[in-house]
Amino acid sequence: MAVEEIVLLNADDEAVGTAPKAASHHRDTPYHLAFSCYVVDTEGRVLITRRALSKRTFPGVWTGSCCGHPGPGEGLRDAVLRRLQDELGISGVSLTSVLPAFQYRAVAEDGTLENERCPVVRADVPAGTPVRRNPDEVEDAEWWTWQQCLDLAGRPESSPWYRLQLAELAPLGSPLDWPDAGSATLPPALTW
Repeated sequence: MAVEEIVLLNADDEAVGTAPKAASHHRDTPYHLAFSCYVVDTEGRVLITRRALSKRTFPGVWTGSCCGHPGPGEGLRDAVLRRLQDELGISGVSLTSVLPAFQYRAVAEDGTLENERCPVVRADVPAGTPVRRNPDEVEDAEWWTWQQCLDLAGRPESSPWYRLQLAELAPLGSPLDWPDAGSATLPPALTW
């Protein structure tokens, strides 16, 4: 099995190399490329997940639908589709760039630092889309109303990146109304 690589970034969000994902997340994690995705069904419900308890970083926190790291040379769209399939068994979605310039830093209880340029996308699916969670990645997956999602952002069991993302997503209104932000402000290291 190949070692998963992350794309390292400089202060201008340009790719400056790669590193093994697992070995790179520690107390001094280098700035790197990631993404977050919110799966939204045609009724406006959002798939909210709880990270697997076995995850090394931020185990058991509630967060958006899925997140991950684009591999070297992998576009954002392909990375999101890959992780949706791997983590949730979801395919055949339509993607929209929502917060292409999002970035954050967060420290876990064990001192592990997350330090990511993390564009946020919405994946649209029909109501009733089945979810087949990968237990190595996802402990729980539930369809929530937007109000429940907003409420979660005020609770400590939510991930720090979720809280920061919701602060930017809430003013955009219902998830079905989130506008397409395009790809112009994606980092130079990432194509759509």
